[in-house]
Amino acid sequence: MITSKKLSKQRKISHGFFNRNGGKSNGIYKSLNCGPGSSDNKSKIKENLKIVKNKISKKSKSIFLLNQVHSNKFYFIGKNFKFNKKRIKADAVITNQTKIPIAVLTADCVPILLYDNKNNMVAAIHAGWKGAFKGIIKKVANFMFKNGCKRDSITAVIGPCIQQKSYNVGNDLRKRFIEKNRKNRIFFKKKKNIIYFDLPNFVKSQLKLNKIRNIDMIKIDTFVKKNNFFSARQSLRLKHDDYGRNISIIMIN
Repeated sequence: MITSKKLSKQRKISHGFFNRNGGKSNGIYKSLNCGPGSSDNKSKIKENLKIVKNKISKKSKSIFLLNQVHSNKFYFIGKNFKFNKKRIKADAVITNQTKIPIAVLTADCVPILLYDNKNNMVAAIHAGWKGAFKGIIKKVANFMFKNGCKRDSITAVIGPCIQQKSYNVGNDLRKRFIEKNRKNRIFFKKKKNIIYFDLPNFVKSQLKLNKIRNIDMIKIDTFVKKNNFFSARQSLRLKHDDYGRNISIIMIN
């Protein structure tokens, strides 16, 4: 489990970013695959999720997971929330309730964890290029601000994800970002006629645009095999027909 130095100073929460290590799955899912959307054995996924939950808190409720769809939609868990087996279609979850671990799943996309230490509110965001482009960070930030959170009391952590040197993209993607804002040019570089996109720093820029300044970046490349993360791009390169998911989790104690 990888933790943020900044979030680790906060005693009212628990959090962690998990790679492939320490689970029960086999084969291409070895071993801590936490993705119910994968074709892995469902009982193994449940065991893996329990392992993660117990690392965060043995007394906590089940981990709340979304049905992630690369959108800019979020879901808020309030005091009247009841767990339902049907997962909600969204790409971010926010709560001010204790003992409910919230999490996002990634396999190269950016996991973002946020915590407001004055208002005691947490959020977990799944930001692929689509969600980031559609403004999911702004939507989550605005909701938190409207509900009493302050810009100077929020800590944001950008977790392990695909880094620029591993993320080659087409010119059409570059054009879309630059047409939206010419300043987005800085997140693309060309090397030997190949375009590389800096997704984590684009995400960081979106946090800063929303006046969130206290940012921790965990600069671990999920594509690099030795880092032992599930990677959709690595699986594609290896011609696997599926891949596991890494989990990033946060909870108010």
